[in-house]
Amino acid sequence: MHSVTVSPKFQVVIPATIRNSMQLRPGQKMQIIEYDGRIELIPERPISELRGFLKGINTEFERGEDRV
Repeated sequence: MHSVTVSPKFQVVIPATIRNSMQLRPGQKMQIIEYDGRIELIPERPISELRGFLKGINTEFERGEDRV
């Protein structure tokens, strides 16, 4: 687990090991969510990077009677 310090301007530096493993780039936008007493940062990705990420997903499930 990494530890960071909040600057007087409320900025934090993401450790290099995390930046590298998440392939973050300078200027990249992030979504920020407060959830259950913690802060989560979610990198925004171009739609082109999402192609094929659901490959192999199981689509076999029961639909409700009111659904086609």
